[in-house]
Amino acid sequence: MICGIDEAGRGPIAGPVSAAAVILPHGFPREILKDSKRMSPSAREAAFARMLAMDVPFGIGWSWPEEIDRENIHKASLLAMSRAFDALRYKPDEVIVDGLHIPRLPVPARALVKADTKIPEVMAASIAAKVVRDRWMIRYSWFEPKYGYEKHKGYPTQAHREVCLRLGPSPIQRLSFRVR
Repeated sequence: MICGIDEAGRGPIAGPVSAAAVILPHGFPREILKDSKRMSPSAREAAFARMLAMDVPFGIGWSWPEEIDRENIHKASLLAMSRAFDALRYKPDEVIVDGLHIPRLPVPARALVKADTKIPEVMAASIAAKVVRDRWMIRYSWFEPKYGYEKHKGYPTQAHREVCLRLGPSPIQRLSFRVR
């Protein structure tokens, strides 16, 4: 069993970083998978819905803005990845992680740059991590509507920078990230 791990949300200046660990079963339609960055939101949602409908084993892990500020985004991303792995209901034989670095894991693992464009399990992890983070940011916007998180998800858009400068940081702002 191979597990793919990827994260979403390294670039935003607000909100958590999420990670997913995914084990694809035989029979899963791999042709619906791509790197999440190359998919529309509706295509990502459809692929994630298919994963849920087929009861694909996956785990989700988070690192919160305070952890990102305290550690740094790199360490926080690795922490989210290890938490995603820990949340899996089955343990794989091998893990493939998108990128250059591997979190501490109790099974053999390897890092592969652009794995989210090559390995179906990592593509699925990329999709799951992005969908759950986007959903979290949208739901958080219900509590802090003036920041517009339902639109930009905390990425450093001009509109988000302007609202942060006008209102000050939101409770989920990454204070170690520059707003200007």
